[in-house]
Amino acid sequence: MTVVDRPQRTRAPRAATLVREHPLVAFFTLALGLSWLAWTPWVLSRNGLGVLDFSFPSVLGTTQFTGMLPGAYLGPLGAAFVVTALTTGRAGLRVWVGRLLRWRVAPRWYAVALFAVPVAVLSLGAVASGGDVRAPGLLLVVSYVPLLLLQMLTTGLAEEPGWRDFALPLLQERFGPLGAAAVLGPLWGVWHLPLFLTEWGSWPDVTWTAVVVFVAFSALFNVVIIWLFNRTGQSLPIVMLFHVSLNNTVTVFWAATFPGVGGDELQRWLLLGAAVAAAVVVVLTRGRLGLPRGTAPLGGAPVRSAGSPV
Repeated sequence: MTVVDRPQRTRAPRAATLVREHPLVAFFTLALGLSWLAWTPWVLSRNGLGVLDFSFPSVLGTTQFTGMLPGAYLGPLGAAFVVTALTTGRAGLRVWVGRLLRWRVAPRWYAVALFAVPVAVLSLGAVASGGDVRAPGLLLVVSYVPLLLLQMLTTGLAEEPGWRDFALPLLQERFGPLGAAAVLGPLWGVWHLPLFLTEWGSWPDVTWTAVVVFVAFSALFNVVIIWLFNRTGQSLPIVMLFHVSLNNTVTVFWAATFPGVGGDELQRWLLLGAAVAAAVVVVLTRGRLGLPRGTAPLGGAPVRSAGSPV
């Protein structure tokens, strides 16, 4: 019995050891793998490829809450929790959760998170539409804040504790800010790929160029998010607000305000805006993306020194 039981007793510790030795590989593997696995029924349902003869329940006019959200939570958020618990235990989890609760930052960063993206998106829309701008209805204006809060609890909470809270500090310590951006941004974009086979990605009216543009946009928008994360002392609420401000502005205002600008054209203009913003951030920070030259040990908050970059 002793000989037979021995492999069973060593299997779990070996898996835990691999996670501790390769936390980033473990995180990205779990984040993508768990989400993609959980999204498979939605992709195969009538809300996607139509291979399976059933549909997901609709909530607020969309099946994303029932089809997409569980996998989104399970992937980045779940992977970050598991890998943090296995690699750094309770102390690491306290640091990880601490960034999620880091609300006390200078008011100007709330202004940046809440207004910079909507102003930029609506400005791009005005240019893209050639001046054909319609006033949004009162109901849309009133719905903006409630939907923003909903996005914080869905998209923001599902994604940012994984991509920026867990992965980004590790990546920046290993590869520096630009190296971290080069790794994290494309992987963040690739994580969304199965969603293009569902109503989220307007399936079946989706092209491969739209997918490429989206991944490129994700990589460039990520550069700006990293700058904001570093400049606010790794405040995740600010990053979440910044991220979901984009989603919410497009969802609430774009179609009604710029009816002549379709989804593919919208994504190309967003790519252009993200490229300009990322270039400005890289140039002004000299590639540091807001990360101070003297930083705390892995997982801790950065220590700002006098004369640190933007």
